[in-house]
Amino acid sequence: MTLLEAIENPFKPKAARIVRHYDLIKDHRFFQIRHIDMKKAMSFSYNPGQFIMLSIPGVGESPFSISSTPSRPGILELGVRRVGKLTESLFQKRDNDVVYIRGPYGNGFKLDKMVDRDLIIVAGGLGVIPLRSILYYVLDNRDQFKRVFFLYGARTPNEFLFKTEFFQLKNRKDIECLYTVDKSDAEWPHATGVVTKLFKNIPEIDPRETTAVVVGPPVMYKFVIDEFLKLKIPKNQIQLSLERRMKCGIGKCGHCAIEHLYTCMDGPVFTYWDTLHFRELI
Repeated sequence: MTLLEAIENPFKPKAARIVRHYDLIKDHRFFQIRHIDMKKAMSFSYNPGQFIMLSIPGVGESPFSISSTPSRPGILELGVRRVGKLTESLFQKRDNDVVYIRGPYGNGFKLDKMVDRDLIIVAGGLGVIPLRSILYYVLDNRDQFKRVFFLYGARTPNEFLFKTEFFQLKNRKDIECLYTVDKSDAEWPHATGVVTKLFKNIPEIDPRETTAVVVGPPVMYKFVIDEFLKLKIPKNQIQLSLERRMKCGIGKCGHCAIEHLYTCMDGPVFTYWDTLHFRELI
């Protein structure tokens, strides 16, 4: 084998099969996929917060956050919103159909900064898709973390993602789950209002021993981070995931560049301290 043959092409995707899919809410679908090569499936390593590039031949390629946890190897889970040509084609796929993936890319959440600490995990809207990965990682390794608070806000009950499984999480005694929607109906059993209103239900914390994580729409970040700062959580202990249009995943195309940073490599996860001098990020 020559040296050229030994170097793997970073742009060459691997074949994967759709194992299972189902609708979450309107125009949002959950996919479980697995590499056809089982050795590759079981050895595929990633951190919560990373993403993959998924392609369909003749259609195109797009980045998707990984929604599964690396503590449950073999299957990759994605939450996909139907918007554009690639996702429209993906929504036509059925179980056992083949797609192509490459990755993982990005730096993911800094798990070493969370061990033996309290965690406050805040999600808004579609931001719960990548946060689901770290949520289940923490629950699968529960003895490594102290108190865990999971706050999730959606616009309406009909737009609340993963409703069945997240409602079941409220029965656990090792996590405090707080849910809200902007506008509710008579059947909604939880809070009504923006997600920041849930902070009043968080008991006293030691900010020096607390890590905060937030993912959601851009308008949400300022208000959630303000709540973290009111709790006196240091800026370098606040982690957030920021999305930009990523094409190559390896810092070559420049589509995701922000000043001297490449979101696909330096992100998508940053600390709040990282973002202070980059106005374009938030």
